[in-house]
Amino acid sequence: MEITEINAYGVNVPLVPFEEGGLAPYVTNHNSLDDMDRILVEVKTDDGLSGWGEVRSFLTPEATISVIEDGVQPLVLGQSPFELEKLRRQVFIEYTNADMFFAPVEVACWDIVGKALDEPVYKLLGGWTTPTQTETKHRSNQGEYDDEKAVEIAYCLGILSPEKSRERAAEVLESGYSVLKTKAGRDWKTDVARIKAMHDEVDGELEFRLDPNQGWTTDQAIRVGSSLADAGIYLQYMEQPIRVNAHKSLASLKNQTGQPIGPNEDTYIPNNLRRLIDAGAIDVAVLDLTPAGGIAGLRQQAGIVEDAGLPMVHHCAFDLGVRTAAILHAVYGIPGFSMPPDSTYYAWEDDVIECEFTVDNGAIEVPEEPGLGIDIDRSRIEEYRIA
Repeated sequence: MEITEINAYGVNVPLVPFEEGGLAPYVTNHNSLDDMDRILVEVKTDDGLSGWGEVRSFLTPEATISVIEDGVQPLVLGQSPFELEKLRRQVFIEYTNADMFFAPVEVACWDIVGKALDEPVYKLLGGWTTPTQTETKHRSNQGEYDDEKAVEIAYCLGILSPEKSRERAAEVLESGYSVLKTKAGRDWKTDVARIKAMHDEVDGELEFRLDPNQGWTTDQAIRVGSSLADAGIYLQYMEQPIRVNAHKSLASLKNQTGQPIGPNEDTYIPNNLRRLIDAGAIDVAVLDLTPAGGIAGLRQQAGIVEDAGLPMVHHCAFDLGVRTAAILHAVYGIPGFSMPPDSTYYAWEDDVIECEFTVDNGAIEVPEEPGLGIDIDRSRIEEYRIA
């Protein structure tokens, strides 16, 4: 079996407004979203099988599509989708990290391999029956899963007023979630007030993650973490509170605030995982398969984190059904993912897959069909396609 063609399609899909139960506008410390550009990638083979991957748009949809079709495609044509480790090691574009552009192609190859072998991707990964997967699912206040092949997700919320955040936190708890992640970083005092308001509203029954996307200075991060600890609020983790490559400062934050530190953007930089571990600057690894170069790269990172005895969680990037499926298979099939992955899947007005995922009691079932277990609705691609 050989790869014969790679096609990428840019789509723009709206988000459900906050007043209608969605997240738009989704405000972070650097932007505000009412819709999102996504790039869907189809890999075809000479056996008639095809697979799908998905990635966010980098710079522009046109630029991302060009790198994938004109840059990555010539490097993998004529080769087998089964040779994933070979492919990811030979995709090299001088002066840039090509992993993020190769990732959707790599995921599509997993999809193809699963279809060829008539097995779902999570079974190909081999880790779904390990003790860490079946015995330490993060479900502390929800009881057992009705379906054991389900992944709990963390609800994600943009920057809102303390009043609106309080209102949504109650709805999130009522819907069966046990973890809420919220953006931060525009005003650290308001960030503290929002967490306190949500914590009080749910009587401490939700756990919180706070993500300023590098938006605080070190002194601000210390004030946030310490203020919350003084109020008896202990986060699951503060995600990348300060800029990347400031590992000594990251290491000092936990000691000064008592809050766990979860680097994210720092883990996108090659070899930084080992540096963070060596510096004692990481309590939770917030990983992402796209900057890792795909599922195989994510598995390699997960091994490093697990060997260090640290918990890990998967990041989200406003993922449609294709990448959501890939994340579900990855966190279910790779040992060590003991915390719910972030997700905003419930926020889309529509999706490009035929059978959309449903969130039930804060969890999404892992597809059982071969490959990623999804079918693409091409008419929806055309409906939302970026001209």
